[in-house]
Amino acid sequence: MTLLRCATLVVEDLDATTARYAEWMDYSVVESGSVPTDLAAAWLAHASAGRRYAVMQPQSGEPVFLRFVEGDPVPGYQPIRTYGWAATEICVTDVEAVHQRMLASPFDVIGPPRMLDGYATIKPMQVRGPDAEIVYLTEFAGDDPALALPRPKTLIDRPFIIVHASKHLSAGLTWLRDVLGLLAIDPVSIRYTMIERAFDLTPEDKTAITTAQWPGGETFLEFDQYPDAATERPRHPGALPPGVAIVTMLHPDIARLAGHWLSPPVRREGPVYGGRAVGVLQTPEGALLEVIDAA
Repeated sequence: MTLLRCATLVVEDLDATTARYAEWMDYSVVESGSVPTDLAAAWLAHASAGRRYAVMQPQSGEPVFLRFVEGDPVPGYQPIRTYGWAATEICVTDVEAVHQRMLASPFDVIGPPRMLDGYATIKPMQVRGPDAEIVYLTEFAGDDPALALPRPKTLIDRPFIIVHASKHLSAGLTWLRDVLGLLAIDPVSIRYTMIERAFDLTPEDKTAITTAQWPGGETFLEFDQYPDAATERPRHPGALPPGVAIVTMLHPDIARLAGHWLSPPVRREGPVYGGRAVGVLQTPEGALLEVIDAA
């Protein structure tokens, strides 16, 4: 069971983006409209009110979504250089086949398939989309129950982990455990080629990461320690930030979050929220996390 529900990305041209994800990722639109004023207010993003959005679902039918919200491009924004939600990771059944598809697509391959450092059963690749979004496409080459990862049903299935760029990983680890009540592993250091390239590091410059899950559930969040050269993410005043702007999760014990809300829970409809109460938190870096009552 995953608690991950949705990743929300800001895009320049909604129609072009949804067409790309339909053609190359096999996703389909299940909801579209304009961002309600009260929802934008809950995000502290009043300038995003009224902007067009679309929710897309993977071909597998799994209820884990991508939501795209139109926004104006932010001059100078570079992915994998700023704090906050950094990338969406999607599970696939055959990463080499996906690699060939991506080579023919509008997505730029920035990391070809290779085994993940320190994890003999995980084989990811990475692409950058035309909206400067970073997407990891990951195959599980073996079955390791200790890693608590999903089994994809289609060539390109659902998001399963969202990656967060941390200024102070220790603060993020404490927040995951003490506020959200997640089971987060102690940090491990790995060779992280995406961060190496973004910050011009050497292979000897390891990156500390931690992953988190609800006890008994799947891993669905990854927090990475970013180098000192990382910066705050630029954005237009009052608008959602570029890249992955919001992560949405279900929570089995939403009552424990009392006193931590940026915006308190209210009931919302649609495929992402399902008529349940949803509130908004912020990570230690200020990234937005929507939390849906799973009870």
